[in-house]
Amino acid sequence: MRRELLLGCGNDRRKRVKVGAMPPEFENVTTLDVAPDTNPDVVHDLCVVPYPFEDNTFDEIHAYEVLEHCGAQGDWRLFFAQFSEFWRIMKPDGYMCATVPAWDSQWAWGDPGHSRIINACSISYLDQDHYKQIGHTSASDYRSVWKANFHCIATSDPPEQFAFVLQAKK
Repeated sequence: MRRELLLGCGNDRRKRVKVGAMPPEFENVTTLDVAPDTNPDVVHDLCVVPYPFEDNTFDEIHAYEVLEHCGAQGDWRLFFAQFSEFWRIMKPDGYMCATVPAWDSQWAWGDPGHSRIINACSISYLDQDHYKQIGHTSASDYRSVWKANFHCIATSDPPEQFAFVLQAKK
């Protein structure tokens, strides 16, 4: 049975990003939020790893306007720890669909709860192929901490927002 995880669900349970043959609505969603008053299935802080799920549990993970609230700009340890956890709990070839404020949006740093920017360059570090450029560009080398692998399937830049879809490669 298909399983989905909606991170930072708040009070909105809609599927907002889809790719390929992905069903247009959630079929068997587990909701997670740090705020118990939103009545999620799981109350958990995304800054605390590991996450309370078994390996290879979810076909899809969705995170809408939540990842920018985690950690701090330049906190590469939490960035890679979080995405390692997402990769761990996803089934092989599973999808992670997310939206965050665009780097140049008034909301990116205007919201007092936002603590980091995630953009196309940030997520490029999640693809092991990215590291082929080490030594030829100024890109940092995180291969000693980043062992997982995501391929970026799609990105879009609607006004005020950056959306992306990653596929877990295992």
